[in-house]
Amino acid sequence: MFTTHDIERKGTDDISIAFDDFMQAFEAFKAANDERLESIEKRVSADVVTTDKLERINRALDDLTLKSRRPLLGASGGVARSALSIEHRNAFDTYVRKGESGTLRELEGKALSVGSDPDGGYLVPEETEAAVNCALKDISPIRAISGVRQVSGSIYKRPFAVSGPDTGWIGETAARVETATPTLAELSFPTMELYAMPAATSSLLDDSAVDIDAWLAEEVRIAFAEQEGQAFVAGDGVNKPKGFLSYTTVDNAAWEWGKVGVLTSGVAGDFAASNPGDILIDLIYAVRSGYRANAHFVMNRSTQAEIRKLKDNDGHYLWQPGARPGEAPSLLGFPVAEAEDMPDIAADALAVAFGDFRRGYLIVDRLGIRVLRDPYSAKPYVLFYTTKRVGGGIQDFDAIKLLQFSA
Repeated sequence: MFTTHDIERKGTDDISIAFDDFMQAFEAFKAANDERLESIEKRVSADVVTTDKLERINRALDDLTLKSRRPLLGASGGVARSALSIEHRNAFDTYVRKGESGTLRELEGKALSVGSDPDGGYLVPEETEAAVNCALKDISPIRAISGVRQVSGSIYKRPFAVSGPDTGWIGETAARVETATPTLAELSFPTMELYAMPAATSSLLDDSAVDIDAWLAEEVRIAFAEQEGQAFVAGDGVNKPKGFLSYTTVDNAAWEWGKVGVLTSGVAGDFAASNPGDILIDLIYAVRSGYRANAHFVMNRSTQAEIRKLKDNDGHYLWQPGARPGEAPSLLGFPVAEAEDMPDIAADALAVAFGDFRRGYLIVDRLGIRVLRDPYSAKPYVLFYTTKRVGGGIQDFDAIKLLQFSA
């Protein structure tokens, strides 16, 4: 019979085995890529068999990376809940299973809940909201590295100084001149409605052994994460967050506030033929030192597969796997966040981003996730129209730089 200790040890062993498999695959990848490079030097073009072998190992590395990022399910924590919280959870459970909303309406009336009514749905319990938001952070790569702020209103406004007060050195007894007052501007981050509509059967809702809160959180988190991920990268700001690739770009040498600085690879749709990794070093040092300590590279797996093949002048690979299970891979010593919504390497594509996203990009969550039960639209199934409000945009234009694959 397994004990809790046995289960925990088995989980640890599984992670260690998976990590060992990944490291062995990476060593095989390096050997195959070295063989490919040697073939190119000898024959001018790479051997087809070697290239196919390299691509198979590359795909295996991608599969192992994706598996390592899947969040563990069934994790529990001892969260002490107030009597009101427990009552709300029970009332919400009754509403979801049977459609009875009287008790839930009374509780939300007592709490002076806004924006939650029979037409707009009812707020989920705090534990369910926390589970969804935690899962979103595990799944969404941009949310995991960006700044996140919760608000109770529909918009978050952040003032910033366009120009600070005049300062300078002065002697102890010298006359003080009057300084200019700072000039302030304002960034606005409106929250937009994001929805998902999972469906349930009557037998599922009647099964008392099913944790309805956990089921609902599991159903909506993937849908929310996929929509968020796309918006945080390339959203146009119309009824959705504005992605960091959607802002006006400018050559980094002429950077100014309100625009995102860009470096170019020198070749349309590719790295330079000689010393291809140099542009990645330039991208790192395009970011000021204060932002580099917590910086990340952001790219999709196709771009990462190309960069994985690059070496420095001493023959060392620029890309390295995580040192421990669950740790992100690194590029030139900085962690890599894999975002599938980033574009592939192509002519003029902004395929690589680098910077301190926690300071550079802000995600705004309005408190509360709402659910509206609909047993009529898709009989015999019951639909659950689930909504949350999310906003996002760049809050510090100096913290993020982009690499464009253009001449």
